[in-house]
Amino acid sequence: MSGRSGVGRRVLVVGVSLVSLAVCCGLAWWQWQRYESVSGTFQNLGYVLQWPLFGVAPAYMFWRFRQLRAREREQGSVAPESDAPVLTVRIHQGQEQERESR
Repeated sequence: MSGRSGVGRRVLVVGVSLVSLAVCCGLAWWQWQRYESVSGTFQNLGYVLQWPLFGVAPAYMFWRFRQLRAREREQGSVAPESDAPVLTVRIHQGQEQERESR
């Protein structure tokens, strides 16, 4: 991976994380307004607490993937990244038979 695409990817990750956090904080604010209204319930209060966590989730996910990738590289179990994604699909023999019998 070249340095330019690495920087572009980091900017994209930071951008997605910030947008997610901003949107989810806005939704938390909306749920707070709903909670304070006459028809507000404790469910709205629960969402006030959940939405910021949803907003932080993408940043945590990207951070965790990065940590796991670094750990695998230290152990030498993963080859360096290439530009092409690799998809591995494993199907157990019993599952194939179930699909064929349906």
